[in-house]
Amino acid sequence: MYHERILTERLLRLVDTFPVVVVTGARQVGKSTLLAHALGARMDTVVFDPVLDVENARREPELFLDNRPPPLILDEIQYAPELVPAIKRRVDRDRRPGRYLLTGSQQWGVLRSVAESLAGRAVFLDLEAFTLAETACEHGAGPWLDLWLADPEGFIAAAPPRLPASRTLYERLWRGFLPEAQFIPLETVADFHLAYQRTYVERDARLLADVSDWQLFGRFMRLAAAMTAQEINASQFGRELGITPQTARRWLGVLQATFQWFEVPAFSGNTVKRVSRKPKGYIGDTGMACACQAISTPAAIGGHPLWGALFETACVAEIRKQCGCLSPSPRLAHWRAHSGAEVDLVIEYDGRYYPIEIKATANPTRRHTSGLAAFRRTHPHLDIAPGLVLAPVARPLRLSEHDYALPWDVDPRGCRQ
Repeated sequence: MYHERILTERLLRLVDTFPVVVVTGARQVGKSTLLAHALGARMDTVVFDPVLDVENARREPELFLDNRPPPLILDEIQYAPELVPAIKRRVDRDRRPGRYLLTGSQQWGVLRSVAESLAGRAVFLDLEAFTLAETACEHGAGPWLDLWLADPEGFIAAAPPRLPASRTLYERLWRGFLPEAQFIPLETVADFHLAYQRTYVERDARLLADVSDWQLFGRFMRLAAAMTAQEINASQFGRELGITPQTARRWLGVLQATFQWFEVPAFSGNTVKRVSRKPKGYIGDTGMACACQAISTPAAIGGHPLWGALFETACVAEIRKQCGCLSPSPRLAHWRAHSGAEVDLVIEYDGRYYPIEIKATANPTRRHTSGLAAFRRTHPHLDIAPGLVLAPVARPLRLSEHDYALPWDVDPRGCRQ
C-alpha cells in the first residue's frame, strides 16, 4: 500500500518551476516509489546500475539522451555521471521546467558531479525515511512545525491531538522509519536491518572510501549507533577502535554522505567562550541503531541504556523531516554551556529562536525546563519563543511560565482542522 509522502506537494511545485530537480536520500527511503506515484504518468524512467552500462548511457551520453527525450526520470544518476554534462548543454538550450528529474543515494556521488555541472540549473530535494504521520497512514498530513513556528501560543491553545497509535512507542523505535520496515512481520525486521547494513557496508561505502578492513568499518558503524545523540568526539571513536581521529572523521563523512548519519551544529551566540562548539551526531534511523546494538525485541528498548538516546534521535529526525517541507528550511542547532545546561534543539526562523528539549518520560515536570530557562538567561538579547519539551505525553501540558510539554507524535491533520 502506498503511503502519501509529506514532500509530494513540494516536489511537484519544484518540477513545475525548475528544468532539473535532484531528489537525494538513503537507500530504501522510497525515492523511486515517490516518483513513480507522483510523476510516473508524466515521465519516462531509466534506472542505472553500478555494473551495467544501461543503454550505453555512460559510453554514449548524447546518443542516450537523443533516444530518451524529456521529460525524463534518471534514477541513481551517480552510476552514470557522464550524462550530467550532456544534460547541462541541453538545459542551456531549453530551460523549460520539468525536463529532467534525477535521483541518487550518495551525496558525494550526486553532488560532486551535479552541483558542479548544473549550478544554477538544478534544485535539490532531500527525501528521508517516513515521518510519524506517514507511518500512521495520515495521507496528505503536512508538518505541524509550521503552525508552531507561526504561533506557538495559539498552537498549544488549540490542544493538538496525537496520531492514532497502532504500535507502541518501543515498536516504532525498533522498527525504525524506513518504508519497507513498516510492512514486514515483526520477527523479520531485524533481518531486514542487518541485510540493509551489510549491503550498505559492502556496496555503498566501498564506492566512496578506501576501506581495507570491512569488519573494522562495520564495528565503526555499530559504535556510531551506540554514540547517537552525543557530541561528536573523533578522538573517542579512534581510541575505541584503534584508528586515528582523521580516519574516524573520514568514516563519519562516509556515513553522512550516504545518509546513515547526520549532525546538528552547536548554537553560535555572543557568549562564544562559554558554549560548547562540538556538533551532535545522530544515526540516520533508530531501527538501524537497534540492529547494530543487537536489541532483539521492542520490549528490550525500555531497559536499554540507549533508550533515551533512541527517543531523542527519533524526535530530532522528525523535526528535520518537517523542516525539509518548509522553504527556506529553518536552521537547527544544539546548545550546551560549560556549566552543563543544554537544549537539544534550537530552531532559528525569521529571526526568532524556538528552543526544544526532548525527554523520554511520560511525566515531564518543571525541572525538565531548566535547560530552556538557562538558554533564555544566557541570551536575553534574542527573541526567544516559548519552549517545548517533546515527550511521550498524552496531551499538551504547561510546565512553566514560558514552556510546554507536547506529545512527540502530534497529528498534523488535527492541528489544521
